[in-house]
Amino acid sequence: MSTKTNPGNIKKNISLRRPEWLKVRYGSGDTFYRIRHIVGSGELNTVCESARCPNQGECWSRGTATFMLLGNICTRSCTFCNVAVGKPESVDTGEPARIAQAVQAMQIRHVVLTMVARDDLSDGGAVQIANTIKAIRQINPSCSVEALISDLKARRESLNTVLSAKPDILNHNMETVERLQKRLRIQGNYTRSLGILKWSNESGFLTKSGFMVGVGETAEEIMQLLQDLHTVGCEIVTIGQYLPPTKAHYALHRYYTPDEFNKLKILAYEMGFRHVESGPLVRSSYHAESAMKKGEYYE
Repeated sequence: MSTKTNPGNIKKNISLRRPEWLKVRYGSGDTFYRIRHIVGSGELNTVCESARCPNQGECWSRGTATFMLLGNICTRSCTFCNVAVGKPESVDTGEPARIAQAVQAMQIRHVVLTMVARDDLSDGGAVQIANTIKAIRQINPSCSVEALISDLKARRESLNTVLSAKPDILNHNMETVERLQKRLRIQGNYTRSLGILKWSNESGFLTKSGFMVGVGETAEEIMQLLQDLHTVGCEIVTIGQYLPPTKAHYALHRYYTPDEFNKLKILAYEMGFRHVESGPLVRSSYHAESAMKKGEYYE
């Protein structure tokens, strides 16, 4: 087992002083510690911890968390990600019930389920995702569920397994522009990822995707990515600043300002997206519950 590194990255990943707008708020208060206890006692994995999400303190203090299914070891070596890569353990069949119970204990109305890539499984982990959605619905019928999935190697049967559980939102991240896919998502594929969103949209599901900036993309490439997402029917998009987890990960090229993120938000709304989250600390599940309502932009 190892962490992700940056083979082929042409720029040394030096430490850059973070601007004031990237200050992370640490968690505190009764709600934060209650959520931490629920997650720990249930032997559950969260992307909040495994991916070192900068919003963990804010989200846990608000009583929300993003559960990461199928363990905390990934089969893919994406160079931007802090999740460990290696040989995963066997599928934990008790995980869906424990997550459902945690959702009930947390009393949340919208839950995000994400996953490590499990290319070692014939279904890519689709059955586990579907079973977890069903388990949540069984004891939390009013809770909406967002499934943030891998590309499942573009197996239509595996995607249909997830969709059969009827998630309220099907989320799959593009992560970056087309030119930089192989540098950041070594085993990923731009067209394959667009296909996941297109198939889900054509099956009648609300779809969502996200990407990061600051990895060397151009304004024209961002525009093309947004256009491609809109073309395949994606209605919700998240845009955030890339922050290298360690110096060994893919190099940060630059920080975007809050004003630049605001302009990207305006652009996406003008293109016709239903809901947009764009900001320095935005991640895939940031304020995810607000995407269930039609987005409105306020300058």
